[in-house]
Amino acid sequence: MPVTVAILTYLALALVVFLGARWLVHLALLRGLAAPRLAHEVAPSDVGLSAQSTQEIRLPGPDGKSLFAWLITPDTPGPHPAVLVMHGWGANASMMLQIAPPLRAAGYAVLFVDARCHGQSDDDRFTSMPRFAEDIGAGLAYLCTRPEVDPENIALLGHSVGAGAVLLYAAHHDDIRAAISLSAFAHPREVMQDWMAQHHIPFPVIGSYILRHVEGVIGARFDEIAPIHTITQVGCPLLLVHGREDTSVAFKDALRLQAAQPAAQLLAVSGDHDLRETLRPHGDELVAFLDQACKPAQRKRVGQSQSQ
Repeated sequence: MPVTVAILTYLALALVVFLGARWLVHLALLRGLAAPRLAHEVAPSDVGLSAQSTQEIRLPGPDGKSLFAWLITPDTPGPHPAVLVMHGWGANASMMLQIAPPLRAAGYAVLFVDARCHGQSDDDRFTSMPRFAEDIGAGLAYLCTRPEVDPENIALLGHSVGAGAVLLYAAHHDDIRAAISLSAFAHPREVMQDWMAQHHIPFPVIGSYILRHVEGVIGARFDEIAPIHTITQVGCPLLLVHGREDTSVAFKDALRLQAAQPAAQLLAVSGDHDLRETLRPHGDELVAFLDQACKPAQRKRVGQSQSQ
């Protein structure tokens, strides 16, 4: 075999091995970073909601996928202000249902959505914080079709990755009235670095490659989607809620987020990352924040329509 042909053959084989290794790393990352799919632990009836107030829905999601959701509506005639609730990574809509009774009692319709690859929603090749934000957009589009809902008075509430997705959506859209962020982290790169440290992945050599690869897969740079950045672009009223004893996302992240957006309110509560039980005593505070943002605007619209 001529020397030139041999060199080209070896280079071709090396390229095949390199590309194969990259593909194996890609598959390993998709598997390692995939969110666990958990079954719904509770139903609306388990938190005191009647069958008459609850509708189980399949709504159209991005890329032809369908999303599972519960729509909870008040007994009084609409249209009502509404809240779309998005769970966190590896969770599902049922884990957020505790927030429904106080919101419904205050006159809000509430939509609880399973993100893709979670709960009873369709699977996809992968999910991410930007895809959570896309699913929020699909839920909002559905809410705007409902006669029980006032489409100009819709708020968002999200937990953890869902909170980051709420901030990401709110930073780029002006069609929401208010946003509540529960247990949000400041920067996804820091979350990834913690994950790599837990799995003993050396940084920066291998870790830097993983970070760049994940950015390529999700189609966004971490700096662009980081809550510490997107919160500066949120124009609606914003409430940050964080547990002082949070061992998953340190309370200092909430302080950093508020420092980045001084207009945001901060509600510090006693509790860890999972705020389901912790939020029970603070339902009135969440409702008061939403009322201040949504109810005056709705009353103004009603008055204007009556005077015409």
